Amino acid sequence: MSDLKTRIHEIGARAKAAAGQLAVASTASKNAALVAMAKAIRANESAILAANAKDMAEAKAAGISGAMLDRLELNEKRVEAMAKGVEEIALLPDPVGRELARWKRKENGLDIARVAVPLGVIGIIYESRPNVTADAGALCLKAGNAAILRGGSESFHSSSAILECLQAGLKSAGLPAHTIQSIPTKDRAAVGEMLKLSEYIDVIIPRGGKGLIKRVIEESRIPTLQHLDGNCHTYIHTDAAPEKAVNITLNAKMRRTGVCGATESLVLDEAVVDKLLPRIADTLIAAGCEMRGDERARKADPRLNQATREDFITEYLDAILSVKVVKNVEEAITFINAHGSGHTDAIITENAAAAEKFLNEIGSAIAMHNTSTQFADGGEFGMGAEIGIATGKLHARGPVGVEQLCTFKYVVRSVGSVRA
Repeated sequence: MSDLKTRIHEIGARAKAAAGQLAVASTASKNAALVAMAKAIRANESAILAANAKDMAEAKAAGISGAMLDRLELNEKRVEAMAKGVEEIALLPDPVGRELARWKRKENGLDIARVAVPLGVIGIIYESRPNVTADAGALCLKAGNAAILRGGSESFHSSSAILECLQAGLKSAGLPAHTIQSIPTKDRAAVGEMLKLSEYIDVIIPRGGKGLIKRVIEESRIPTLQHLDGNCHTYIHTDAAPEKAVNITLNAKMRRTGVCGATESLVLDEAVVDKLLPRIADTLIAAGCEMRGDERARKADPRLNQATREDFITEYLDAILSVKVVKNVEEAITFINAHGSGHTDAIITENAAAAEKFLNEIGSAIAMHNTSTQFADGGEFGMGAEIGIATGKLHARGPVGVEQLCTFKYVVRSVGSVRA
């Protein structure tokens, strides 16, 4: 067995052992560890920022885009947000042991309960954003799981510094430090070895671009919870309030262009395109956004560049927005379902019937009404944090928080029932 393969297997074995202890750990001990983690993050802010500065320097030298640099960069405010996020997870109800359902069978005397239990060992593969290290580790712990983290090579130093804080918190609460581990190498071959660890890892959660997701789907021997790209849409209906249309679109696109909840395509009804598109374009262009539209959109505002078919299926993660003009809500729904990634889509309208039709028929994990798609975030949903936005339809969907990191088992009781 090669050295790399041996190291990965050792990490898996340690995680499996830790998961056994975590499954029966008390709520108090898990919360004590989380509070200690947050304290350690704050105490080691300077070390985390120094490690991040090293990552940023290497990323700039490698020519990484501005949007990706924004995802990578940490500052005092973001470090504090990390610590606060971990503390908020500590305040959440413990998802483990919840009785999801219970019923009794008179016919056979069985008392049957469906009870939430941890998944076990969760492998998380993610790119660029070092704060995912804290979010993922803390969420897995709260849900009674061990975690094996494989962050992007761009955030290697930052993630390593954050991991030290998480492990310090575990030790202070008397929990195994191996509850949260990382793959300590930038070698891409490590991902391949990780995807083979079906004897140790119960679920793989990939969070990144299409290339990463494609690789995991093709190579993994372990069930996956997919976080696909965020090709999100904001649809301006005929009955949209103009100020809401302008303000929400600006925020949905430009608040942070490098997050998966950023709107990448604007869809407008033809009845309002001449009136609203130039107003929306004024604010977006002033904010530094390039706009690319179909022929009808460009007729309404010649400042738009010509869009290609590829534009309408692209997650830019940058200050670029594609614009599509449709006849009505039915055509908007059809277009979005055909071109989106099933992540998050919003309708802007004062028409309640149109809003309900959109919310019911759009096929995405998150459907919104008069709301910026940038709210597609576990923290904003009151879930403390998230590991990602699951865009599949099995087990978990939308923000993946502590409850989604559990499965269930059936607990059956009787007073001596035997089957005839």
